[in-house]
Amino acid sequence: MRKLLTASVMSASLAFAALTMAVGSTSANAENWDMPTPYPEGNYHTQNVQAFAKEVADLTDGGLTITVHSGASLFKMPEIKRAVRTFQAPIGEILLSAYGNENAVFEADGIPFLAAGFDNAWKLYQAQKPVLEEVLAEEGLMLLYTVAWPGQGLYSKTAVSSMSDMSGVKFRAYNAATSRLAELMGATPTTVQYAEVPQAFSTGVVSAMLTSATTGVDVQSWDFLDYFYTTDAMHPKNAVFVNKAAFDALPEAQQNAVLTAAKNAETRGWETARKAGDEAAATLAKNGMTVGAPGDQLKTEFGEIGKTMTGEWLEKAGEKGQEIIGAYNAM
Repeated sequence: MRKLLTASVMSASLAFAALTMAVGSTSANAENWDMPTPYPEGNYHTQNVQAFAKEVADLTDGGLTITVHSGASLFKMPEIKRAVRTFQAPIGEILLSAYGNENAVFEADGIPFLAAGFDNAWKLYQAQKPVLEEVLAEEGLMLLYTVAWPGQGLYSKTAVSSMSDMSGVKFRAYNAATSRLAELMGATPTTVQYAEVPQAFSTGVVSAMLTSATTGVDVQSWDFLDYFYTTDAMHPKNAVFVNKAAFDALPEAQQNAVLTAAKNAETRGWETARKAGDEAAATLAKNGMTVGAPGDQLKTEFGEIGKTMTGEWLEKAGEKGQEIIGAYNAM
């Protein structure tokens, strides 16, 4: 399998090299990269990407510009990674854990209660990063930076005091981990992508979900939900990454500009995420939702589910998973 993947990446790289040679006469001119992103203009992830793109343009004196296509307007989120790998777009942003079915390494930050809270989420990222970079490199991709989401909380139309209240509830899933979480909760998982959330709730396709307060504000969850429990279950990360061959084709000065802007975007993004969660939770409450911590029984039951899912993930992730968890526990 790896040989086939490597061969595919090499073939794609050769194709890109040929394309670069074909347009070599224009290589000294300003270049523009289209960048698909999955979230709307008002989301802090998108705003951070736009600041990153502006800094790249400033540092290169306009030699490299990045046009941000927000709100899944260029590619839907499940399509973005493949689009970057196949040169349909040289750079993109994804929710890492949404690709857990491709490789368990992508969903390390999607395991509930493995690394609750921003400090633990950052430690998990440091443990995950070397393995993540290796996995992406096998596909001809290069990680630029990540930014976490605020802690994931439980949204529901009705009050939830224990897992028995979730029995049979149609639960919005957005990756393999949230699907499994729903199963362990006794709920029924239904895959609903970000842009489809309001319609799915309004039409009764789902009636509960686990996601951040920030997402709840983005989709105006108060229009169709009444409760938000601040479980801080996990902090999934968005990743911004680039096609390695496209990056390598840039002049060295432009490469350095991209790396500098990426480093700044990561620092800025994580700092913003910490503030965004509190502000978003306050907005949910202001718009009539009941916002608060889960009760003791619900906390205990979620903790047991977290232990189960961590064990299952380690079996699936194998040596790479053991490497990540070992490094995380050593911090």
